[in-house]
Amino acid sequence: MEVVNAIGRRKAAVARVFVSEGTGKITINKRDLANYFPSTILQFIVKQPLSKLEATEKYDIKINLGGGGFKGQSEAARLAIARALVKINPEDKPALRAEGFVTRDPRVVERKKPGQPKARKRFQFSKR
Repeated sequence: MEVVNAIGRRKAAVARVFVSEGTGKITINKRDLANYFPSTILQFIVKQPLSKLEATEKYDIKINLGGGGFKGQSEAARLAIARALVKINPEDKPALRAEGFVTRDPRVVERKKPGQPKARKRFQFSKR
């Protein structure tokens, strides 16, 4: 099997994933998964599509991650891995879709408006 690549995005984070056959090693920005995401919850999020298909030990995954915070980055990586797995075996798509792993979450931060401190917050109104 040759290297399969896919892109996942979430909020401001972008994940480029390269999946090849191997032993289950996940490398993010040339660092180990446990080193990059010390939180076990974020590690779990990244591995969700693999554990759903029982393919944790089948593939070696290299991920280039940029932008956003750690939560957005982990979810971008999850989407990219799911897309790559669907490219490898299209029959896996319904199982991943049922868990919501192939859906791009479109929610992003609302832009700040001029004359306001934040997107919706207003400066205090003074009658006099």
